[in-house]
Amino acid sequence: MRTLAIGDIHGGLQALIQIVERAKITPEDQLIFVGDYVDGWSESAQVIQYLIELSKTNECIFIKGNHDVWCEQWLAFGDINDVWYQHGGKETIESYNSLSKDDKQKHLDFFEAMPLYHLDEKNRLFLHAGFTSMHGVEKEINKQTFYYDRTLWEMALTMDKRIDKDSLIYPNRLKHYSEIYIGHTPTLNFGKMEPMNAINVWNVDTGAAFTGPLSAMDIETKEVFQSDELPILYPNEMGRNKS
Repeated sequence: MRTLAIGDIHGGLQALIQIVERAKITPEDQLIFVGDYVDGWSESAQVIQYLIELSKTNECIFIKGNHDVWCEQWLAFGDINDVWYQHGGKETIESYNSLSKDDKQKHLDFFEAMPLYHLDEKNRLFLHAGFTSMHGVEKEINKQTFYYDRTLWEMALTMDKRIDKDSLIYPNRLKHYSEIYIGHTPTLNFGKMEPMNAINVWNVDTGAAFTGPLSAMDIETKEVFQSDELPILYPNEMGRNKS
């Protein structure tokens, strides 16, 4: 059985379908998604429907991202966050126009069931963005940190790799877990279209919301599978590439 960590999808159903095909995903594979399933491209509701069906054949873990929180609030209460609306929410709302009330309720249930992080039997941590507590995720006070924080990734990027894990100056945050898998901060920001590694942190958000592909990584072998770049799959759309 493989375990694949899959990056931020942002409404790109066609990219998700390509990943399933190119990674040759079978029912024996465990799939861990690091959040942000919606907002950007035109098929957010369809992505959620596809994932619900996928979870019937595969063991899936769906981590909650910040865009998923916004969509959940809209489905539950009709709340339209202004920031959300301008950063993909408009397209997500439009994608739900053809769905029935029952389907919308099923999607709300899906969002509400999402964990904020997952820790596996090999002490590998999966979450959308990061955490700040030096004592680990269990001691994080502000739960929004799990889907907004960027300091974990920034810290890992700037660390001197010569610092030994037993050193007094090695960050306590990183000592708790053998590996940490995140999304949220596109690797495009650093000129990369593939997952990036810094210390024991792996960033699998390769910018599918913008001009990058969707990526999946086999967490044992580190083999990477990628879709086409999203503008190729949605040539008549802008995604989140708005001026």
